[in-house]
Amino acid sequence: MMLVLGLDPGLRHTGWGVVEVQGNRLRFVAAGVVDTDAGDELARRLVTLHDGLAEVVRRYAPTVAAVEETVVNKNAASSLKLGHARGVIMFTAAAAGLPVTEYPSKTVKRAVVGTGAAEKEQVAAMIRILLPGAGVYRSDATDALAVAVCHANRTSTVAAIGRSVRSVVGGVA
Repeated sequence: MMLVLGLDPGLRHTGWGVVEVQGNRLRFVAAGVVDTDAGDELARRLVTLHDGLAEVVRRYAPTVAAVEETVVNKNAASSLKLGHARGVIMFTAAAAGLPVTEYPSKTVKRAVVGTGAAEKEQVAAMIRILLPGAGVYRSDATDALAVAVCHANRTSTVAAIGRSVRSVVGGVA
C-alpha cells in the first residue's frame, strides 16, 4: 500500500490531497487547502504553509509526495513569490522523509482526463468518478487530488513494466 500526498502549490492557497493506492485500486483519504493571509508578510505566509502541510503529513502519514509544477507568470514578482511557496512545500515534504516527485500540469491532466488541455471542470468531474467519496472541493484541493492520482498511475505503470521485464528476463534465463 502507498499513501500519496498530492500538492497543488500556491502562496495564497495550497491544495493537498491524500490517496491510498493498492495495486491499481485508488481510495480517497482526505483533501483540503492551506490558506495564507494576503495581508501577512511573505515570511509569515511561508511559515503558515509549512505548519499547515506539516500537520497534514503528521495526521495522514503519507509515504510519498507529488507536486504539480507551476507555470511561470508574466509577472516576475508573482513568479518569485510562488517559487518561495513551492520551495517551502517541497522542503516540508522532503524534511518529513517523503520522496518528492514533480509533474507538469499537462501530464496531470492527461493522467486524469486523457488530454493535457482539459479544463478544471473536467478534472474535477473525473476526480469524483475516480475517487468515490471525494465529494466537491475547492479547485486547489481537487487539483492536488489529481496530482496524487497522476503519481499513482505513473507508479503503477512503472511497477507493471518492471514486473513484465522481470518475467520476460526470468523466462529467458
